Amino acid sequence: MAPSAHEASAAAEPSSVEQGIRSLESVILAKLDDDQAQDIVSIDLRGKSPVADAMIIASGRSHRHVGAIADHLLRALKDAGCGRARVEGLPHCDWVLIDAGDIIIHLFRPEVRSFYNIEKIWSVEPPTRASAN
Repeated sequence: MAPSAHEASAAAEPSSVEQGIRSLESVILAKLDDDQAQDIVSIDLRGKSPVADAMIIASGRSHRHVGAIADHLLRALKDAGCGRARVEGLPHCDWVLIDAGDIIIHLFRPEVRSFYNIEKIWSVEPPTRASAN
């Protein structure tokens, strides 16, 4: 049985949840760009982890820059209706983690980022099953 026109159009359109995640990701990426964050990387976590749908990693030039980026990002998230974002690492500003629910943001000083190299951990594609002959 062929899908109805309504089912076909619903499959083609992203869900409202997915649109919300994309909108939130756009707000975050725009704010990071405005604040001159460096080496911004976005990693799709769907199918890799139930923790979040996306992870965004960026660097600041110094402790002060990382702290300012985090502060501005928290304000932008609150303005976007995501005021419940949780933050860790703000006092030291070597590595600040912001949990915005569906998106997790990591802000690093460059040397801390290169030491932990978390984008390599999370960018690895999940293994695929080899078909048996």
